[in-house]
Amino acid sequence: MPPEWDPRQPLDLTAEPNLVTGLKLRRLAMHPESCFAALETSGLGISRIADRDSDIGCEIRDAVRLPSAARVVPAGPVATCRVAASWLLFERHVMQPAARRHLGSEVTSVRHLGTRACRNVNHAATGRRSQHATANAIDIAGFTLRDGRQVTLLRHWEAGGAEAAFLRALRDGACDWFRAVLGPDYNAAHRDHFHFDMGPWRACR
Repeated sequence: MPPEWDPRQPLDLTAEPNLVTGLKLRRLAMHPESCFAALETSGLGISRIADRDSDIGCEIRDAVRLPSAARVVPAGPVATCRVAASWLLFERHVMQPAARRHLGSEVTSVRHLGTRACRNVNHAATGRRSQHATANAIDIAGFTLRDGRQVTLLRHWEAGGAEAAFLRALRDGACDWFRAVLGPDYNAAHRDHFHFDMGPWRACR
């Protein structure tokens, strides 16, 4: 059996996805060192972040500076290894193909709104912690293309045309790699960004 089809073999982030890629990705939650090893296959290099304890539910475990072929702005966001692995799969197999297909160009930079914030879901005073509390999520607001165009969720989600089609392709495709994907159709709080996370709950909205 070829390694890429053998579920017992490590995840190779440079290989073409197949039916067992998602299974290998999910298993990274139980094997952090396997996750770091998978990032090493990306060819982008990784910068690990030291674990940080927290007595209020905002600990950092198995995290890295987010690797990305496209420039990420602001630079150097901290994310769990699982988010990083999912991001690389999303970037290579969803974002860039969608940019070429719908916009005839490629994404050179991605603007994010943060990965880590010690807070509850929806900034509520009480309730469960957000996946952002442990850097297990990333919020994405917009994209800059190689030809200089900028596409943002706030301006283009409802505008129609190629930009809107591109953004919807990203939302749909992200659901293959992230556990939760929330965008403008979810609620008003997400009108200007996508939320991607690797938490326990499955959502694609």
